[in-house]
Amino acid sequence: MLYHLLVPLADQFPVLNVFRYLTFRTGGAVMTALLISFIIGPALIRTLRARQTAGQPIRDDGPESHLLSKKGTPTMGGFLILIALAAATLLWADLTNGYVWAALGVTTAYGVIGFLDDYRKVTRRSSAGLPGKLKLLLQVVTALAAAIWISRLLPDPLATTLAVPFFKNLLLDLGWFFAVFAVFVMVGASNAVNLTDGLDGLAIVPVMIAASVFLLISYLVGNAVFSGYLQLHSVPGSGELTVFCGALVGGGLGFLWFNAPPARVFMGDTGSLSLGGALGAVSVIVKHELVLAIVGGLFVLETVSVIVQVISFKLTGKRVFRMAPLHHHFEKKGWAEPTIVIRFWIIATILALAGLSTLKLR
Repeated sequence: MLYHLLVPLADQFPVLNVFRYLTFRTGGAVMTALLISFIIGPALIRTLRARQTAGQPIRDDGPESHLLSKKGTPTMGGFLILIALAAATLLWADLTNGYVWAALGVTTAYGVIGFLDDYRKVTRRSSAGLPGKLKLLLQVVTALAAAIWISRLLPDPLATTLAVPFFKNLLLDLGWFFAVFAVFVMVGASNAVNLTDGLDGLAIVPVMIAASVFLLISYLVGNAVFSGYLQLHSVPGSGELTVFCGALVGGGLGFLWFNAPPARVFMGDTGSLSLGGALGAVSVIVKHELVLAIVGGLFVLETVSVIVQVISFKLTGKRVFRMAPLHHHFEKKGWAEPTIVIRFWIIATILALAGLSTLKLR
């Protein structure tokens, strides 16, 4: 909004030229989302607490300590992130850019799915939300619509292709299968973040780390000079996603203020599904889907731990981990919650640096 209002006036007021620069508008989006979170956070938490007298339902089969330490904490705190993210993006981004609307659309739609899931849990006072098949169907339909939209926005050489890290010019043309692959990326990222969201602050920091990496990637692939120097596949217009990613980082920081141990609010599926979907959508747009698997490797590990646990139990009747997802395994081993969270943050940082290295190792 500010871009459209103020840039036309730059000829008369040269100081307004700063609104042409992505770096300035991205910084503005970060600070705006952060301030919005600080301003509305306390009131939103009070509202959620008033409407959720018992707080988020706790799984009976989860760690026993959660029945005491987590009881009564309200959920749906993802609303705080979504409001800050959407407001900051609409305020600072170029709203004629289709990529911004595609990413924002996926994020919002997944937030709605997450809200329906959280609402069912809270109203029924049960840890069981939407039926799994219905939830997955809604995610797939949303992602499929987004994949088709994104492929039409992308330039012809990239519309249905997959870029492979570590190779300069390798593009695999997936044809119609590109839509299926993009759906897998968005749905997979969404559910992976959802599985990781089990301890105070555990999911939001790795999400911010991944968003920061894709903020840089978006800026580079959207700039013909930088993408040419680094031999990346240029995606004209995708640089505007730096504003979106910046707003996501700012909103995440604001949420962490209230989600830091002991958490005053949980993000719930409203937050986790939408944030994972956002990362998936951005990775598809900037043609770095495989890099997301590296940058978001912590989310992959959490997901794999669940898959391995289920397969092992069904085939042998034995569990590989004391409890899945992986963070619960370490809880069962006696690790303190802050120890698990901080060590997982360290792992997320290392994996993010590994993902960044792929930009130059070609």
